[in-house]
Amino acid sequence: MMRRRRPLMRAAMVGGTAYAVGKHAQRSGDREDDQEVRLQELESQQAQQQYAQAPVAVPPGGGPTDIAEKLTQLKSLHDQGVLTPEEFAAAKAKLLSG
Repeated sequence: MMRRRRPLMRAAMVGGTAYAVGKHAQRSGDREDDQEVRLQELESQQAQQQYAQAPVAVPPGGGPTDIAEKLTQLKSLHDQGVLTPEEFAAAKAKLLSG
């Protein structure tokens, strides 16, 4: 009878330990994911602040290719999430009117 309980107890101990180690690894992975999300949010905020400090300047007398290039740059900034839709529309209107 004693021989039968020892393997079961050993299996229970090993299984419990493996479960605890797995949960610890999962928690630390979750913490890393949370940190990554926070870093990305901070980077996007910094990029928005930098863009707000340096408005888009349209050189006078620019040709049609300059406007097309600027519109392409604005669209890529909008697609990256650096510009909000309102900022994109305002910069686009300023570029096309000037």
